[in-house]
Amino acid sequence: MTVRTLSRAGITAVALSALALAGCSSSSDTETSSTPESSESTSAAATTEAMESASLETVTEGKLTIATGEPAYDPWMLEDDPSNGEGFESAVAYAVANELGYAAEDVEWVRTSFETAIAPGAKNWDMNIQQFSITEERRNAVDFSSPYYTTSQAIVADADSELASATAIADLAGYRIGVPSGTTSYNIAAEYIGEDDLAVFNSAEDTVAAFSSGQIEAFITDLPSAFYLSAAVLDNGEIIGQFPSEGDGDEFAFVLPKDSPNTESVSAAVAVLAEDGTLAALETEWLSDAVDVPVLN
Repeated sequence: MTVRTLSRAGITAVALSALALAGCSSSSDTETSSTPESSESTSAAATTEAMESASLETVTEGKLTIATGEPAYDPWMLEDDPSNGEGFESAVAYAVANELGYAAEDVEWVRTSFETAIAPGAKNWDMNIQQFSITEERRNAVDFSSPYYTTSQAIVADADSELASATAIADLAGYRIGVPSGTTSYNIAAEYIGEDDLAVFNSAEDTVAAFSSGQIEAFITDLPSAFYLSAAVLDNGEIIGQFPSEGDGDEFAFVLPKDSPNTESVSAAVAVLAEDGTLAALETEWLSDAVDVPVLN
């Protein structure tokens, strides 16, 4: 196994971030808020020392092996090629790798299914990125990094249907709307629409197939997937709106093997990129069309 330390910029930014968070602690944290200045300096030094000692143990010496799905879809990975750095998740992966001290040529890609990635057991990769939502159930089998993206949910319908003119959640009543079981899409649909008009399917693929065959009149999925499906897969699909989001949507994170020694380092790298604006810039670059989708209230 090879060991790489976090970049010096990453160490400094995370240390400063830790101090900022400490300064925002609740007044109920009496012990922390009353710490003398000298102790704060000691804490800062300890934080920096801890980050300096953070390291990665990789499955291949000198390389960072990142896994993703097969196929990998736009806008996450363009042209089903994670190595080209194009697409939101490909760009995020390379940004995190760089923060961890790995050049682009030191990144190797492998493919896995979604289900295999979050199942218990040994892995042949160091981290995996393919729109994994953070859930407590999944934490029993794998580790998660800090989130790199929080998504909203959107509804897709036939562009020529009456439903396509919906401007409010109330306008969705009475239509048969499909969702995959056990997903954030299902939870959002049940909350805002209710379960009476929902058609529940085993997977996102089954849901889209049901829409294409006319079994349902619309379906709900995460917004970036809705863009891709409406543009590249469906003959006449149109995103008619997105559901309200206040930052409490589905959080996507890297998956790492359970109890990985690298989880803390990867999370710190993601946190640096969130704080310095890199993640926001990549989101704007690759997922900017989201601003053109109306929110259904």
